[in-house]
Amino acid sequence: MDAADLRVFEAVARQGSMNRAAAELHTVQSNVTTRIRALEQELGVALFHRHARGVTTTPAGQRVLPFAPRIAKLLSDAQAAARDDGPPNGSLLLGSLETTTALRLSPLLSQFARAYPKVRLAVTTGTTGQLVNDVVECRLDGAFVSGPIDHPDLHHEAVFREELVLVTARAVGAPRELTAVEDLKTIVFHIGCSYRQRLDAMLAEMGIVVARPLEFGSLDAIISCVCAGIGVTLLPKGVVAAAWQEGKVAVHELPPDLAQVDTLFIRRHDGYVSSAMTAFLGLAKARSDSVPAAE
Repeated sequence: MDAADLRVFEAVARQGSMNRAAAELHTVQSNVTTRIRALEQELGVALFHRHARGVTTTPAGQRVLPFAPRIAKLLSDAQAAARDDGPPNGSLLLGSLETTTALRLSPLLSQFARAYPKVRLAVTTGTTGQLVNDVVECRLDGAFVSGPIDHPDLHHEAVFREELVLVTARAVGAPRELTAVEDLKTIVFHIGCSYRQRLDAMLAEMGIVVARPLEFGSLDAIISCVCAGIGVTLLPKGVVAAAWQEGKVAVHELPPDLAQVDTLFIRRHDGYVSSAMTAFLGLAKARSDSVPAAE
């Protein structure tokens, strides 16, 4: 068994198909099939059930699957550690909330690129739930997520602090007026977003149950829908500052226990902390110390 075998195994398990895994790995199906058969013979167990629609993992395959990304990450970390000499270099795969990317990270990306041109930095966005899963399963080196986080495999540290506000149409003068709105809609990110969970809890305390939230993957789409009076949302004050100042939305401040939220940087406890990651976090923390959250 080697890292290449495990990479093929993980791709087949995720895709549920030898053919789709081959396309992802830029090889032919016969190579994938041969590697999987050799791995099964080496282990002495079947890893997949074959059927007309593709494959599904056997119980043995399900037990092996969590090790594949972890072993691949350990080998990648070992290579990175061996080469991590001199100025920061290599790849750095980070995740972030879309709000954090817009409000906090965007100004950092060009600064980091100028300071550390040898680092291949990639940033993807997602919900807190998605990003936690991606870091745990070694698809990302680290991520900026909304706290609190309590996971046995993860190290976390607070980097930014945001003030959340309730964002509504201009005509809404106070949050209590929402109790009179029939079929109130929330405009939110997909399931796994911690801001969405806070909004649901806040509305529930007011006796408002939202039957059908409207889900979007874009911050601009969420703000546009609120501007149009379609529903309400909960976002960091800084990301709605422009729409608020232009009179497109109303912003309602909340009690500190609801409003204050820490943005945490998470990484695996057993992951290698590269010089590139250390440098990026250093810039992020320096900006956090010198630039207060937008009013």
